[in-house]
Amino acid sequence: MTEPTEVVSVIRHDVRPEHQQAYEAWTRAIVPIAQTFAGHHGVAVIRPPEGELTYTVVLHFDTLDHLRAWLESDVRQRLLVQVQPHLSHPGDVEIRPGLDFWLSAPGRRRPAPHRQFLLALSVIFPLSLLVPLALGPLLGRLPGGDLPVVRALVDQRPQPARMIEVHA
Repeated sequence: MTEPTEVVSVIRHDVRPEHQQAYEAWTRAIVPIAQTFAGHHGVAVIRPPEGELTYTVVLHFDTLDHLRAWLESDVRQRLLVQVQPHLSHPGDVEIRPGLDFWLSAPGRRRPAPHRQFLLALSVIFPLSLLVPLALGPLLGRLPGGDLPVVRALVDQRPQPARMIEVHA
């Protein structure tokens, strides 16, 4: 089995009330340090909605080994000691394949695959029928609307089969 091309670490920190500015200052200090580690592809700090105190930090690394090197590094451990007074409890750390984070909301269960399929089908299938019907007349009036590629995209009528003569 091949290793994912990107690995994501999702870290959630519950910040104590009145400590948000200190926590954000800490994130501004730790992000440039994380960027110096091998395989770092980026980081996103997602602020909590109004009235909540859970920050989500999403770290992107190229491989699991590089991610673990950062997570287990001495420098990160020292920085975690600095932030502990600002947290109501230690952070939760999840490690996921790269795209998995973007397909499921943080802290929520991922929907069953058959439900994802039904949702995608219920959106894509009607759009694939309705968009050509709605845009066909408009595209036909534009310059280049008579090009074969445009006609093929907007023409919903069945095309007759073409006979090709083959001479032996």
